[in-house]
Amino acid sequence: MVVGLALVGVLGYLVVNVVVGVVALSLESTVAIGVGGGVLAVRGIGAGVVLVRLRRSWSVGLGLGLMIGWGLASIVSAGFCTGLNPEMYT
Repeated sequence: MVVGLALVGVLGYLVVNVVVGVVALSLESTVAIGVGGGVLAVRGIGAGVVLVRLRRSWSVGLGLGLMIGWGLASIVSAGFCTGLNPEMYT
């Protein structure tokens, strides 16, 4: 059950990542990109930690999935999709 919910968390994070990224990049301002990166970090890591700390069977898997999704998106895109890359702010 935990593995299935982790996959749901990863896919859910990636969907939200695409939506927030498209909105932030369409506004064409460094502030919007920074806010988008902050929202993605809070949603991926913050919500993931909160869900893992609830210690219910469904919340642990979903929380781990959110954090894994954030990490994978950061690694695969070299930080462009999560707002970690400083090149985006110049």
